[in-house]
Amino acid sequence: MFDFLMTDEQKALQEEVRDFTRSIDRQYLLDMDAEKIQYPKEILVEAAARNLLGLRFPKEYGGRGLGWVEECIAIEEMATLGIPPACLYSLVSIVGECINEFGTEEHKQKYLAPTIAGKLFCSEALTEPRGGSDFFGATTTAKREDDHYVLHGQKRFIVGAEGSDYFMAYARTAPDAPPRDSLSCFLVDRDDDVEVKHVYGLMGARGGGTGRVLFRDTRVPAGNLVGVENEGGRIFYRMMIPERLTSAAGALGGARAAIEVASRYSTRRRAFGTPIKDFQAVSFKIAESVTELDAARALVYATASAIDSGKVSAGRLRRMVSESKKFSTEMSWHVVNHAMQVMGGIGYTNVYPIERGLRDCRLIMIWTGTNEIMNLIIQHEYYKEMAEMKAAGRDTEWDAVEAFNEEEKIYE
Repeated sequence: MFDFLMTDEQKALQEEVRDFTRSIDRQYLLDMDAEKIQYPKEILVEAAARNLLGLRFPKEYGGRGLGWVEECIAIEEMATLGIPPACLYSLVSIVGECINEFGTEEHKQKYLAPTIAGKLFCSEALTEPRGGSDFFGATTTAKREDDHYVLHGQKRFIVGAEGSDYFMAYARTAPDAPPRDSLSCFLVDRDDDVEVKHVYGLMGARGGGTGRVLFRDTRVPAGNLVGVENEGGRIFYRMMIPERLTSAAGALGGARAAIEVASRYSTRRRAFGTPIKDFQAVSFKIAESVTELDAARALVYATASAIDSGKVSAGRLRRMVSESKKFSTEMSWHVVNHAMQVMGGIGYTNVYPIERGLRDCRLIMIWTGTNEIMNLIIQHEYYKEMAEMKAAGRDTEWDAVEAFNEEEKIYE
C-alpha cells in the first residue's frame, strides 16, 4: 500500500508484520529452499501467537475483523520471506473464506477458530492430474452412504499438503449433471484413508509442503459438506477472490524485495570507475521496475478497496481480481529478471537471494488459475459489462469525418 494512503492503524499493522518477518531466522528460510524443512509449521504458529492469522475474520473466531486492504498489506510483507511462507500464510485466508462464508457454526468452531489460532493446518485440494485449468473436469467422486460421503480420487500440486490436518476439497456428487452443477465442497480430515505423497522436485517455491493427496474411499461425515450438495461451483466462484488476490499481493512483496536488493547493489558496484547506477542501461531497468511495481500495487489495492466497499458487482470483482493476479505476477517476473540483469553474474549465484526469487516467482503465473485463464475471465467479464453498460459519457464513435457513412459500416 502507498504509505500516504494508509491509516495509522494500517501503518501499525504493517509494522507488526515487518517485526514478525525480521524475527525469522535466515537459516530457516534457506533450509526450506533446500527442502530440509518440508512444512514450516513454526512460522504459522508464531504468526498465530502474534494474532496475525485470519485478519479478515470475525473476532469471535480469533480474527481481527479487518478488510482486504489490511490483508494485502500483511501478505505483501510476508512475501518478503519468499513465496512459500506467504502462500501458507494465505491458505488460512483462502480456506477460511470458504468456511466463514459457506460453513456452519460447527465448521467455524471446529476448523476456522483452531486454524486462526495456529492449532490446525489446512490446504486447498483443488487441482487434479486431469484437471488443472479445467476445474469442472474434476474426476474425484463423493458418494453418499447413510451419514457419510465416500471420497475417491486424487489431487496434486497441493501446497501445504505435507503439514495439513484437513483439506478443503471438491468432489463430483452428481456425475450425470452438467459439470458446473455436479461438484460439492467438503472439509476432509486427514486420517488413515487420506494418503499424502511428496513426489515433486520443484524448481522453486520449495519447503511449502507441496504434495499429492489421494482419497482412498475416504469416509467424510455428511456434516462436513460445505454449503449445499452439488453447489460447489458457487463456492468456487467466490473462492476466486481470496485465491487470486492473495497471489497478487504476494507478488508485490517478492518483487519489492528483489528490486531493493538490486538497487542497493547498483549504488555499491562500480565499473569503469563509476557506480553502475549512473549508467542508463542499469538505472532505466530500475526505473521500469519501480514503475511496474507501483502500477501493480495501485491495481491490487484498488481491487482490495473495491471488495471492502461492498459496492462493486460480482462480475467486476472477478475481472479486477483476475487483472490483479495476472498483472502483478507478470510484473514480479519482469522485475526479478531486471534485478538479476542489473546485478550481472553475481545475481545468478546464491550469494544473493535473487536466483531463489526468480525460481519462486515463476510459479505464481501458473497457480490459482494460469494467466491465460485470467485473460479469459477478464475479456469475458468486460464484454458482459459492455453489453450492460449505459452511456456514461460522450459516444466518441461519431467523432469521425465519415461517421455517418452507413454504407461503409458493414458488420456481416
